[in-house]
Amino acid sequence: MVFTLLRSEFRLWKQKWNREKLENILVNSMCVSEILAKCDEEIFPLIDRLLTLPISNESAERTFSTLRRLKTWLRSTMSETRLTGLALLNIYRDIDVDVNKDIDMFSKTNRK
Repeated sequence: MVFTLLRSEFRLWKQKWNREKLENILVNSMCVSEILAKCDEEIFPLIDRLLTLPISNESAERTFSTLRRLKTWLRSTMSETRLTGLALLNIYRDIDVDVNKDIDMFSKTNRK
């Protein structure tokens, strides 16, 4: 039943983009985020759900492997907040961190 609904919804989706191509809208130059923005959730609920599914589970695997490296028996007494912070820094290492801002923030807090 769901497969039949998806097939019919996909036909409508294809007709929509063929119509827009005929109306000289630059469909080929659109990026995925623009296509997602044009997908009306009320008209195409299954297509919208399919377009927003992650392609792979790479980030989840990366998260677990990072936690496995961080949470060793030597660091078993580390608090959850600190472990989460270290894991996020390791997972998203391509994001630049303003070190001076972080040092200022930590210098204003009381040490335990």
